[in-house]
Amino acid sequence: MAGHSKWANIQHRKGRQDERRGAAFSKLAKEITVAAKMGGGDVGFNPRLRLAVDKAKGVNMPKDKIDNAIKKGTGELEGVSYEEIRYEGYGIGGSALIVDCLTDNKTRTVADVRHAFSKHGGNMGTDGCVAFQFKHCGQLLFAPGTDEDTLMEAALEAGAEDVLSHDDGSIEVVTGPWEFTAVKEALEAAGFSAEFGEVTMRPENIIELAGDEAVRMQKLLDALEALDDVQDVYSSAELGD
Repeated sequence: MAGHSKWANIQHRKGRQDERRGAAFSKLAKEITVAAKMGGGDVGFNPRLRLAVDKAKGVNMPKDKIDNAIKKGTGELEGVSYEEIRYEGYGIGGSALIVDCLTDNKTRTVADVRHAFSKHGGNMGTDGCVAFQFKHCGQLLFAPGTDEDTLMEAALEAGAEDVLSHDDGSIEVVTGPWEFTAVKEALEAAGFSAEFGEVTMRPENIIELAGDEAVRMQKLLDALEALDDVQDVYSSAELGD
């Protein structure tokens, strides 16, 4: 179906995330704190917290940092109060962008995000201008060569919403955002281990960029992701060579 370079793009994105592991600890700690504050410190009864903790464990975040972030959220330790903010806009070639932030200073954050957009050829938009182009869901990507029929049967039985085959041979399993962990664990029990998985804002339509446009878009993504208050950046762009 979609995305001739889905596999390459996901692997590239994962590699860049791994390179930023140190910065990821700080951002994940914020997410864990906010999740614990909103839904309590028990991962068994707080799906958002469980997702955040699983993500932290996935990048080998130390257990004491995870525990301290939870305690800050539940009030057992003193911590900063963060506000969730989403910004939307457009990147290179008309691609759509969603920028999710956690901040203790909204004025600083909006200025930083707007500056990154304008400096690197993007345009910051109004609330809701591109959100309708994305679907909040879980995404699991399996390597080319995976037995599609068996995976599809196991995924749908586990409660997945859809199974997509890509031109490059990779297979994508789409889940509800809060069903992600259960589906992932069920597939692992069935012998399928995803190469990449996350709860994300998945673009409904992809805009393929190559050459200079791809380079410029990557610079814009890098600038946004480097901001301390930015938690996640979602884009409808697929970057080619």
